Parts: sequence; C-alpha cells; structure tokens
Amino acid sequence: MEQEVDYKAEFISLFTQHVSRPGSEKLLVWLENTDFFTAPASTRYHCACEGGLARHSISVFHTMVEQHFQEGEDNLESFAICGLLHDLCKAQFYKVGSRNVKNEETGQWEKVPFYQVEDSFPYGHGEKSVFLIERFMRLKTSEAMAIRWHMGGFDDSVRGGSFAMSNAFRMYPLAVKLHLADLESTYLRERGTSDVPNR
Repeated sequence: MEQEVDYKAEFISLFTQHVSRPGSEKLLVWLENTDFFTAPASTRYHCACEGGLARHSISVFHTMVEQHFQEGEDNLESFAICGLLHDLCKAQFYKVGSRNVKNEETGQWEKVPFYQVEDSFPYGHGEKSVFLIERFMRLKTSEAMAIRWHMGGFDDSVRGGSFAMSNAFRMYPLAVKLHLADLESTYLRERGTSDVPNR
C-alpha cells in the first residue's frame, strides 16, 4: 500500500530550506492563498489528482538535482526555484468537477473527477510563471530563461521550432536541465499518478 505523502508540507520544507531570496516569504504566502497545493498538474495526463501540482513540482526539483546538479557549477537555490516554481502558472488554472464514466467491470456508471482549464489570465505558460514569480521575487536571467522555456517544443508558441528557444538552451544550461527534468518527471516518474482516465 502506498504511503500518504503530504506534498504541501514537503514543498514548503524544500522551498524554505533552499530559497532565501528577498520576497520568497511573500511568494510562499501568496501560494498558500491560491489552489496551488490542491490543484492537479494536468487535466488527465500526469498528476491529474488533488495535490498533483505540488507533487509534480517536487518531482521536477528532485529529478533536476539527482540527474543534472554539478557541484561547483550549479546553484541549488536556482534548482529549487526552477523545479518548484516552473509551473506556477497552473495555480488558479483548473476548474474541478466530475463526470459519469461507465465502469467496464461492473457496467455501472460512476462519478469520476474531471479537470478542465479555466484560464482567467491567458499570458502563456512559462512566461506566465516568470511574471507571477517576479511579482514577489527577482529571478536571475538563467532562471527566467529556464522557466520560460521549460516546455521546449511542447510550448504552443514554438510549433515548428523557435530560434529563441534554441538560443536559450545553448546559452543557459539551466534551461536544458529544467526541460529534461520536467520531461522525465512527467513521462517516466509520474506514470500512473492520475485519478482521471487518460482517454
């Protein structure tokens, strides 16, 4: 049986342990007044469950550190900021409801969680996270680039390729490391984490 994990407590512990930048306390207070700690990370693909957004953010941070942190070259605070906050844009982003789905085993209809996007501030994805973070705390250029481009080719604004994204990846290794950690977390580490059927 899988042990219950308090992702909010773990997120706050990691954030306060590794991020001491001016404004970080106010950012954390703002986060606690949003649905960040109860929101899903997606509508149905990965961590589509209550608390999924915090769970995914923690996973990306741990993946970054385990796979890509190089002593003397990388900064742990930057890794924490990028890993934990890259999807801040998903706070206040999902609307929670339920819908009926037929249980294939019993033939009965059952209510299952359903998440849909309700974007009241359509400012993009990575750039929206950067904007929200910088309302409270200044980012280094490398952090802003990493968060802005963490979706890589999955970002709607780069369909068909983007010289800006390519340049950011070439100039800022942190951006590549965040993108790779996000991919690994989403598609490998978080398989089977959704409460919503992926159909």
